[in-house]
Amino acid sequence: MLVTVDGEGRAVKVQGDPSHPVTQGFLCGKVAKYLDRVYSPQRILHPLRRRAGVAKGPLKKGHELESFEQISWDEALDAIAARLQQVSDQYGPESILPYSYAGTIGVLGYGSMDRRFFHRLGASQLDRTICAEAGGQAFKLVYGKKLGTPNEDFPHAKLIIAWGANIHGNNIHLWPFVEQARRNGARFIVIDPYRTRTAGLADWHIAIRPGTDAALALGMMHVILRDGLEDRDYIREMTHGFEQLAERVRKYTPERVAAWTGLTAVEIEQLAREYGTTKPAVLRMNYGVQRSQNGGTAVRAISMLPALTGAWKHVGGGAQLSMSGAFKFDSAAIERPDLMLASPLGSPARVVNMSRLGNALTELGDAAGDGPRVHAIFVYNSNPAAVAPNQNAVRRGFERTDLFTVVHEQFMTDTTDYADYVLPATTFLEHTDIQGAYGHYFVQRSHQAIEPLGEARSNVWLFSQLAQRMGFPESCFRDTPEEMIRQALNVGENGHSRNPNMEHITPELLVEQGHIPLSFANRVGGHHFLPFSSARDGLLPTPSGKIEFYSEVLAAAGPESGIDPLPAFIPPIESRLGPDAGRFPLEFLPRKADNYMNTTFANLDGHRGMEARTNHRLEIHPSDAKPRGIGDGDPVRIWNDRGTLELTALISDRVPAGVVAGRLDWNKLSPGGRNVNALTSERLTDIGAAPTFYSTLVEVARA
Repeated sequence: MLVTVDGEGRAVKVQGDPSHPVTQGFLCGKVAKYLDRVYSPQRILHPLRRRAGVAKGPLKKGHELESFEQISWDEALDAIAARLQQVSDQYGPESILPYSYAGTIGVLGYGSMDRRFFHRLGASQLDRTICAEAGGQAFKLVYGKKLGTPNEDFPHAKLIIAWGANIHGNNIHLWPFVEQARRNGARFIVIDPYRTRTAGLADWHIAIRPGTDAALALGMMHVILRDGLEDRDYIREMTHGFEQLAERVRKYTPERVAAWTGLTAVEIEQLAREYGTTKPAVLRMNYGVQRSQNGGTAVRAISMLPALTGAWKHVGGGAQLSMSGAFKFDSAAIERPDLMLASPLGSPARVVNMSRLGNALTELGDAAGDGPRVHAIFVYNSNPAAVAPNQNAVRRGFERTDLFTVVHEQFMTDTTDYADYVLPATTFLEHTDIQGAYGHYFVQRSHQAIEPLGEARSNVWLFSQLAQRMGFPESCFRDTPEEMIRQALNVGENGHSRNPNMEHITPELLVEQGHIPLSFANRVGGHHFLPFSSARDGLLPTPSGKIEFYSEVLAAAGPESGIDPLPAFIPPIESRLGPDAGRFPLEFLPRKADNYMNTTFANLDGHRGMEARTNHRLEIHPSDAKPRGIGDGDPVRIWNDRGTLELTALISDRVPAGVVAGRLDWNKLSPGGRNVNALTSERLTDIGAAPTFYSTLVEVARA
């Protein structure tokens, strides 16, 4: 991104950087409006303290500040440090819980000084599972690391399958490469229960039933092996467990898979043969696939397909889920997990799964044998009152009068409504950072473009100040952002990074150039990086050193892990194939809006305007609406055992029969003050202990 700043230090324009080979000089619709966010009159610009006697709970949009009083940073930091010390002394340091995710996703902003602070404090560790953990772990079970086909090679593909990937809506910088491939004659297929913006542009949209992706992948394998479309040479050289997989997929006939997925056997045959015979073929898979109960297995099964056909051998072939495994920043140096040994515990603290925050705030405690109850929570980079599953339990937890809550934020969100202290946070234009990526292979430097508005401060500054007020003696709490960037790059005596694939990078070069590609030794033709293409590239970081159809990690875990070393389709409990289907017959997709980033941007008028067609609407297929007496525009009630929502019906064929969909939004901007997570559960995925947002059953009636 290029930022134009006027003579008074105000950012007046943002635009894409034309020198970046992937982003190519344009921004997505969300970020093109980023200055609306930076200079919004809704920004929090000063530290705030809840007024005495004001109860925690939902506050009316635009009137939140009436419940808080402005204080100085010194007052806020002193009071917070004192209260955290009191909680630690009284209940133990593990009764303090940090809660953060990717609201700021730079290396420093996402996790650096904050990790040092909570490690030294002895606070509970947070297992950050809410977005990518199931899919990431699943992919690594097969390949050992998260690498993928570079965007720049997609134009060479002759078949592109977007599997649970709304490229045009959420991955727009890949789209020009897809279009270039199509101009070169490629065919484009989308597999998604919902007719997304991308699906509407596809040559073939396959509207699979939610949560049955593993079955479809196994059915494709059945046809590929039955018809001899596999690459035996590649399988012999690069894979482990082929014979076991071949035996497993024999029972996944097209007819059997059709009954699960809602497709026809003919469609499954066609898809498998088209994929198996087209070279190069590339899969763009996204994390929606893994948000069902068997989501980890689904990612494992789908990611095996290019290994079965040898697609990785070809420029423009393979698969893409995430490239984040290529960025080996020195996390130990910037996060300092060794500081846990200097904490009052003297050992690593317990781990709390962020996807079970409702349970952590309402059930966790000594009586359950899992350590002390949470008595303080520090929220930053996230809006859990809106985004965490099982929202009603989360909100009950935040309402506790004995829970001390601090929120570092840019706006008065659903979560700040429950805070004792609200601290003003910077936007990414107001602090310095470096980034990796999960959509390309460039290390990037993010320069501070403008001075922080008001008294907004970065995560690095905030946790450095708190550490010093709590008397932590270690010098690392006084490190500057520039020093931490050098630590993340692991700079050696020659001034260059010692991180893998970054040895050609220096901090000075990164400042000068802005973005620098990773260096891979195994490039074909001098510039095409083909991950997993040949055994010449060395052993993979799996137990067998090869791509694993049969997972030795899962085999070693034994039957008690509950996960088969070979992929198998098991219907989610909350699905039309599960035991609760009779009580709640409709599958619910709590979708992310195209024009927000989870709940970021949701409070801004410009972004809300772009979502006007589906805001607060329940999309329902005509065949499900008619027997319920529901017409377009009718008020409807949608419910299950966990909660109830009130929305407006939108009769639509964007969802298949038996499926309804709603959009994630702020609670305080939603009818009844609740969003789609009032209906989702804290049940976890089979791999990665991640949330199962898309395994949710409901019933709907006209209100």
